Amino acid sequence: MRNIVLGVVAAGVSAALGWIARTYLWKRKLRRKQAFFGLPDNSESLLVVNRGAAGPDLAVMRYDVFALLELAALIKDCNAHAQVVPHDMARQGFGERTEFCVGGPASNRRMAAHLSSLLPGVRVNVDAEPTPDRGAFQIGPERYRVEVGRVEYALLARLTVDQSHGTRPVFLFCGQTAITNQALTRYLARNHERLSRKYGNAGFVLLLKVVNSQAYGPDVVELVADVTREAQAPLPAPAAPRNSHRST
Repeated sequence: MRNIVLGVVAAGVSAALGWIARTYLWKRKLRRKQAFFGLPDNSESLLVVNRGAAGPDLAVMRYDVFALLELAALIKDCNAHAQVVPHDMARQGFGERTEFCVGGPASNRRMAAHLSSLLPGVRVNVDAEPTPDRGAFQIGPERYRVEVGRVEYALLARLTVDQSHGTRPVFLFCGQTAITNQALTRYLARNHERLSRKYGNAGFVLLLKVVNSQAYGPDVVELVADVTREAQAPLPAPAAPRNSHRST
């Protein structure tokens, strides 16, 4: 009988220790995720999105809706809350709340302001005329043109300013097409742990390439380069870019 009792007690102690260890690891993983996204328990965040041009009501493109759903799931996992705000009604500074800004500068004024203020080394061609450079990124001396449905580029950035002390970042999802915005949010959802290990709570700017979206949608994404240094430095004096990146 004594052996049976001791066995039951040992099993109970082992189960309790296992539960405590799993709970500790889960909580540590959650805290790291919350720190990376700047989303402690019950905190508020902003989802800044485009306003459709068809009318005064808030209307978001289909792929941007999918992007918002990806972000909403991340925010919920952090036990935080989100407020969806049209790009032309987001009039707050930095550091008060974590911000997720979705869409290129041609349709998102908030994104245009962020690029101008925080990433002076990035220029996006927003000309309405259908030229080969329409929608192209210039990052430092390099130019990245879009080939819709085949090769599309996108910038994923985590940025902080002095006022936020690094705890309330701004995340930028700036793609050349709407489907690349969703690709960025999906990439972040899948890779945030790796990014957190690599960068900690520091800022970064990544250039990604979405390959053959007409066949694979937002799922085939390649990391082109970490362009943090180039994006945060002023653009070089006006001159023809050295390289044009095209698919073959």
